[in-house]
Amino acid sequence: MIIKHTLIPSAIAMLLLMGILTTAEAADAAKPSAEQIIPKAGVPVVRELSLEDCLDQAIQNNHRRPASKYAVVMAEAQHRQALAGYWPQLNVRGTFQRMDESPNFLFPASSIAIPAQNLPIPMGGTIPVTIPGVGTIPVGSFAIPAQNFQIPAQDVKLMDPQSFIGSVNLTWLLYDGGMRQGYKQQAKGLVDIMKEEARRTDLEIVDSVKRLYYGAVMSKQLYQIGSDTLARMEATLNLTETMYKEGSGKVNKTDFLDNKVMVETIRAMVALLEKNVEMAKAALANTMGLAWNDSVQPSARNIPFAPYAENLENLVSTAYRFNPDWAKVEAGIRAAEGAIKTARSGHYPKIALTGEIHKWWNDYNAGMATDRNKEGATVGIGMEIPIFDGFLTRNKVTETRARLDKIREEQILLKEGLGLQIKDLFLGLTAAHKSHQATLDAMNAAVENRDLNTRAYQSELVETEKVIRAQLMEAMMSAQHYKTRYDHAALQSQLNLLVGSEFLRKLEGK
Repeated sequence: MIIKHTLIPSAIAMLLLMGILTTAEAADAAKPSAEQIIPKAGVPVVRELSLEDCLDQAIQNNHRRPASKYAVVMAEAQHRQALAGYWPQLNVRGTFQRMDESPNFLFPASSIAIPAQNLPIPMGGTIPVTIPGVGTIPVGSFAIPAQNFQIPAQDVKLMDPQSFIGSVNLTWLLYDGGMRQGYKQQAKGLVDIMKEEARRTDLEIVDSVKRLYYGAVMSKQLYQIGSDTLARMEATLNLTETMYKEGSGKVNKTDFLDNKVMVETIRAMVALLEKNVEMAKAALANTMGLAWNDSVQPSARNIPFAPYAENLENLVSTAYRFNPDWAKVEAGIRAAEGAIKTARSGHYPKIALTGEIHKWWNDYNAGMATDRNKEGATVGIGMEIPIFDGFLTRNKVTETRARLDKIREEQILLKEGLGLQIKDLFLGLTAAHKSHQATLDAMNAAVENRDLNTRAYQSELVETEKVIRAQLMEAMMSAQHYKTRYDHAALQSQLNLLVGSEFLRKLEGK
């Protein structure tokens, strides 16, 4: 009797494929970073945890969260840097200098011409002058001849070569045409972007842990299905061998050999399913921030099935309010608007208040080093008015406006893409919800069919092919049902990732 190979290999392939898909999805969801895969000292640890415990440990240990938090801290520091422009800038400066020699100022030599002049005696009086050989005569004026008065060159020392100067400087920007406001808006937009990125990281960690947790549950279920099927097939093989050797002749050696081939094929498949179980537990531990040689055993024995009541329109509208990517685009628009303000400020003047208090220590007290020059204060107002910059500012404004328009167009694409992704997940959930009861009924029917065929085979009432087909059909239907439950839970997790954490409780009906 020849067994038909159309259904049997398909069942084996289905069971094996589901186990492989579970491990593949686990590896994809884990996406370990370099920090996560660093081996830790110690022996491997197997921990049995609930989903809530896994989520708590992942939030505490996953290395992606600190990285996203540091990005928020950096953005907030940049925002405070932008706010610093509104405050006056106060600086204290101190300078010590020693010159090789004292500075000087050289007055060149010169002469002063004095013209001839007659100096009268004041008040119309006279002065007696004695002239030898003549006698004393009264004189009413003196005649002074023209002459030149010579002034030699003078070397004037200005200060000592050693000086110390201390000053306090104040600069306060009073008007900048919107430059600081633009920088503040850009920095605030960056802070909002980094916060949404951190929130998305948390959502991705939760999504990864949930999918890996349920994937580990499913891989264990598939392994159990394979093990049970192998045990039943081995029992059938023993029964076939007995019937072939001692029976009435309805079962021949070809039936035994075909059954033998199927048993060994399933044995090899079970080995792969066992490997998938260990990899799923290791991937779950890796996502939780544990060492590569640690494993986490889910305490749940079944994947929960919780249908929800929500319509597509509400899901999409909620995503536009809570989706991190949507919020990041809106923050990017605000930052781009701030960049336009900053660029436009180049058209306007800038006004600043300046002030300084200085003190000069020099041992010399003449020249420039006088008490008046050694200390003092200045106050002023400075203004910078742009006249022509080669159209630089105008093109900067054009560039920033184009960037803003680009982000707005990308927001439209994101809006449509977000709605399409949610629709795809929503339809997938609807299909999984409908398939759940159907696969459950099929699994129960397959279990009953296998039991009836096994008992009938013991009485040689059915053929070997039908018994094997019934056993494989039970395995395939059971695997299909567990896969449906996993798909439903994974789609719910992905939908929560897409919509946002604020919608989690409502989505789960809590």
